[in-house]
Amino acid sequence: MLESNFFTKFLQLSDIRTVGFILLLVALFKVINVLQKKKVSFSTRMITGTLIGLVLGVIVQGVAKFPENPGDIAWINELSGWYSFVGGGFIDLLKMLVVPLIFLSIIRVIMNMQGDNLGKLTTRTIGTLIGLTSVAALIGIALGVLFNLGQGFDVINNTAEIRESVSLAETIRGLLPSNIVSAMAEGNIVGVVIFSAFVGTSIRRLSKKYAETIEPFVKWVEASYKIIISVTMTIIKLMPYAVIALLANTIISNGIGVLASVGKFIVCLYLAVLIMLVVHMTIAMINGISPVAYIKNASEPLILAFTSRSSLGTLPVTIETLQNKFNVNEGVASFVASLGSNMGMNGCAGIYPALTTIMLAQITNTPIDISFCMMLLVIIAISSFGIAGLPGTATIAISVVISGMGMESYFPLLGAVIAVDPIIDMGRTMLNVSGTITSAISVDRGLKRDEAKENKSVKKAV
Repeated sequence: MLESNFFTKFLQLSDIRTVGFILLLVALFKVINVLQKKKVSFSTRMITGTLIGLVLGVIVQGVAKFPENPGDIAWINELSGWYSFVGGGFIDLLKMLVVPLIFLSIIRVIMNMQGDNLGKLTTRTIGTLIGLTSVAALIGIALGVLFNLGQGFDVINNTAEIRESVSLAETIRGLLPSNIVSAMAEGNIVGVVIFSAFVGTSIRRLSKKYAETIEPFVKWVEASYKIIISVTMTIIKLMPYAVIALLANTIISNGIGVLASVGKFIVCLYLAVLIMLVVHMTIAMINGISPVAYIKNASEPLILAFTSRSSLGTLPVTIETLQNKFNVNEGVASFVASLGSNMGMNGCAGIYPALTTIMLAQITNTPIDISFCMMLLVIIAISSFGIAGLPGTATIAISVVISGMGMESYFPLLGAVIAVDPIIDMGRTMLNVSGTITSAISVDRGLKRDEAKENKSVKKAV
């Protein structure tokens, strides 16, 4: 009876182990709920949820006897589907907020902005994001060479396919919102930012002559922003529950044995992530935030990014953290975080393309000299524009970089690395979000220092 389509296809409950681990997940949710009722801090609940998810995933793998291909086991596929419903559903709720949150916050900050800060904000944001990505790429290149990535690498049965790459001009033009409704539906956040910037700028321009006419729209923006922030906070409270299912599902779906074939690459990537996190903490320290305070305050978006593998899905949490934990100006937080989820991503567009390209070069005995490294660095910096912050788009980033280096024919050799992409993507995405947080802090503090200098100059002049 349990083998009928009703149980196997519709309910996905054809095995007692599936039911058992679903009930266990519900029981673990009760643990988080008890901690919440006891007023345990949100950060502690997040860390607890992460550890529980890790242990749960390993237990499921143990019951399945650590299969080499978890996807071949029916009850694991069923369990993964249910866990994905919980974790993926939470990410969907966060993504639901992204477009209205960015649309309203960008309009709001521009219409309330004074002086020429908008130009400074845009220039510094892009410069900081691309600069940090270049540093990440340098670290990736150095570690790739140091670890001799690619030497002795098994390239048998790799069937990866290269993604189509486009020119820089086409990439930038693709970000322009020819249809704002389509841009919103497709999650083109840069396009939404551009449209919102035009709306906000127009409000500022019209505010003197047509203040009474546009006042209803201004009030609507302010009211809508308050409402969307309230909705955001309601959904964020569910995050400790979601990370259990997200992390457990990642381990369940990919298994532990699959890590062995590309263990060297994974170790190298996570080492690069750690080094880059030190760079981020150093920049934060220069701006008056200690490393301990940085990790403590940034823990919530970093944990969510690690478990969800979505920079864009983490965006509402990132903005909330920047404003409430790092005292970043509301407008700066929204603007930098929005652009940071689509360009200049340290992990997906910096470290990862650098490591994979160096690995391909060593697999194919391509000389790695100064000119090769410089060309790679330039291509990575340019191609880091417009990489959407969603799971899987790092593959597009390496496609663009490899094509730019004239190595597109070697892309199938990366099959083993792409096979464990979810494991790699966890660290990459966490670094993306950390880079965005660091960029926002740096830009915010820089603008505040400039404002203080201007005020000081005005006082002297008076």
